[in-house]
Amino acid sequence: MSSAIRLSVILASLLVAATCGAKAGAPTALPTPAVDTPRAAASGRQTAVFSGGCFWGVQAVFQHVKGVISATSGYSGGAAKTAEYEIVSTGETGHAESVQVAYDPSQITYGALLRVFFSVAHDPTQLNRQGPDEGTQYRSAIFYNGDEQKHIAEAYIAQLDKSHAFQSRIVTEVTPLKAFYPAEAYHQNYATLHPNQPYIVYNDAPKVERLRQEFPDLYVAK
Repeated sequence: MSSAIRLSVILASLLVAATCGAKAGAPTALPTPAVDTPRAAASGRQTAVFSGGCFWGVQAVFQHVKGVISATSGYSGGAAKTAEYEIVSTGETGHAESVQVAYDPSQITYGALLRVFFSVAHDPTQLNRQGPDEGTQYRSAIFYNGDEQKHIAEAYIAQLDKSHAFQSRIVTEVTPLKAFYPAEAYHQNYATLHPNQPYIVYNDAPKVERLRQEFPDLYVAK
């Protein structure tokens, strides 16, 4: 949906929006992944792509994570010719609003990023929606880059489901990354640039605050 329509939806359903991204009965902090890679011995740059509803909030969360070099809003899952916001918003392109996270593997592991993603960035039990936003473009998905990321992501989902970390089953897709297309400039750093916008106030600011409270060792102020 367009930004204007999205805002009207939020204002019309304030109570729903206020709980967007709530963890559906999950504990205060999810367990660390049993399967993960150790931190690298030297600094470097790796990337991960996550989808969990509107990319504004997911980007905002990862921009405050220690070891993250950058977080970019964009689209994954569809073709290059349809990687435009108004087209993706039809829900018919195969794209999901996504965030590409570039991180230093000597400071944070892929498993730790997954823990943040499932804990505070979104609700992985909601199918094709997050809070007030509905459609396949808002689905929960992990676009893995290589077999190692695939193995870690699938193992962590199995771990969380087995431990009943959530009241409902996790519906997050784990799918290979074919391409990531950065979103339009006006979508980048949206939560930072528009902190008083109602959608940000009721949906995304609480996610960043939960990150600060639940992961104080990972949180960095920007």
